[in-house]
Amino acid sequence: MGVSFATRVDLLKASEIREILKITARPEVISFAGGLPAPEVFPVQELKQAAIRVLEEAGSQALQYSTTEGYEPLRRLISQRIAAKFAVKVGPENILITNGSQQVLDFAGKLFLDPGDVVLCESPTYLAAISAFRAYQPGFVEVPTDDDGMIIDELARILLTTERVKLIYVVPDFQNPTGRTWSLERRRQFATLIQEHEVPVVEDNPYGELRFEGQIPPSIKSFDTTGLVIFVSTFSKIFCPGMRIGWVAAAANFFEKFVLIKQGTDLHTSSISQREIAKYCELFDLDAHVGKIIEVYRKRRDTMMEAIDGLFPAGIRHTYPQGGLFTWVELPERYNAVELLKKCLERNVAFVPGDSFFPNSRVKNTLRLNYSNMPEDRIREGIGRLAQVIKEYK
Repeated sequence: MGVSFATRVDLLKASEIREILKITARPEVISFAGGLPAPEVFPVQELKQAAIRVLEEAGSQALQYSTTEGYEPLRRLISQRIAAKFAVKVGPENILITNGSQQVLDFAGKLFLDPGDVVLCESPTYLAAISAFRAYQPGFVEVPTDDDGMIIDELARILLTTERVKLIYVVPDFQNPTGRTWSLERRRQFATLIQEHEVPVVEDNPYGELRFEGQIPPSIKSFDTTGLVIFVSTFSKIFCPGMRIGWVAAAANFFEKFVLIKQGTDLHTSSISQREIAKYCELFDLDAHVGKIIEVYRKRRDTMMEAIDGLFPAGIRHTYPQGGLFTWVELPERYNAVELLKKCLERNVAFVPGDSFFPNSRVKNTLRLNYSNMPEDRIREGIGRLAQVIKEYK
């Protein structure tokens, strides 16, 4: 008979980000490519103390199978934290601990999408979300987006004229890849519109606590009166990505389905990792730790913005993020960012070309730059190299 794969396998493609990271692992490469946190701010010694306490106090439980929903003290902590930070009023009984927030995106695709259904997303949007949803064979419609978020009139038109819209995916805070943040009014308008059309929304918020200026705005979920918004976040950007601890906060009807999906996928998230994070938060000040991350990233953001403004040739636009990990660069139309990357790699500097962040349209003249992972001196040097390649581009 021979081996026959499912048709969805043909849709799976290697992540451009992951392929680039293979190259950027070389120490001589100045990488603005991946969304990597700064490893020097990982709380290694504090986490070591927390891990020892977990093993001393509850070692047998920490190393045993656990409930699918997750470690209750950690779920309670998350419930309190997202209420204080993002005005998300969801009890611990509606929070599911997952293997990173990326797992939730896959679960959302499994829960909502049949072949031929439609996902609405920002244009551009997060590359790994496209990959997660694409396995379930939907179509994508890109909603025009400006500096304040999805353009509501355009979203309303699309909802009225597009059949089989099953899900909307948004990243309202320091969006990946653009670094933009939705305005408060745009959040309100969006919440009102989706309630009129009764469309589920995945609000992905991995970066929201990493704000350099101003106050954290309330989440879209905070304006949700009908339980349509599914709030997704993670400890990866505010703590340690290697622990792979994320979560989803959802109304009971969605939550129950997510639990069933997780039971059939991996039973539960790492028992010991959940307890270690909870114990860290008991022993130490997570807000103070996040404050240290913000200080590091603010300096690196400022360094990159100054270098771009001072070294890039005229006619190039970029976002000025108020937090998060990324800025977005728009080159004149004659540039091809993939070709530019090839030339940059010859000079040991890397970025992610922007076309992969558009599920349908192929926008060749954009790129994403990450500033969180490189120290200031390497940011200056790397932007200098990139600027020189841009100037030499034919």
